[in-house]
Amino acid sequence: MFKIIYLSLILFSLCQNVSASEEHFLTLRNDKVNLRQGPSFEYPIKLFYKKKFLPVLVQDKFENFRKIRDHENNTGWIHISQLSKKKAAITVEDNQLIFNKASIFSKPLVIVKKGRLCKIQKCGEEWCKVKVNNYKGWIKKNSLWGLL
Repeated sequence: MFKIIYLSLILFSLCQNVSASEEHFLTLRNDKVNLRQGPSFEYPIKLFYKKKFLPVLVQDKFENFRKIRDHENNTGWIHISQLSKKKAAITVEDNQLIFNKASIFSKPLVIVKKGRLCKIQKCGEEWCKVKVNNYKGWIKKNSLWGLL
């Protein structure tokens, strides 16, 4: 009997690890998206987002709703139709430089403040090529929130 309970606990913990590894980032599809308290239109709206392409971490799913966490640790449920696979990230430190090339020795193009939305064009191991307003360049990957 104890073996069955022990094996059940092991299987349960393995299933928990699998769901944790399924966390991934998506972005908001529209300029106005509702964050709800639960996975249905019947639940009240906790807050609404006003920023298209804002990255959110998908933590769970229930039918057509996804439980998300944003860069300010707000959590709630969003309908899948309001999410996009386009890549974007938020700067996590103030006064980050965007460079012409993926090197700190290349020409700096612009300084971005904490919380600035960057559209991701591609990423390497340490650097990401981003677009911020009319500027395109490279920023250190570890200074961005919205990438795994």
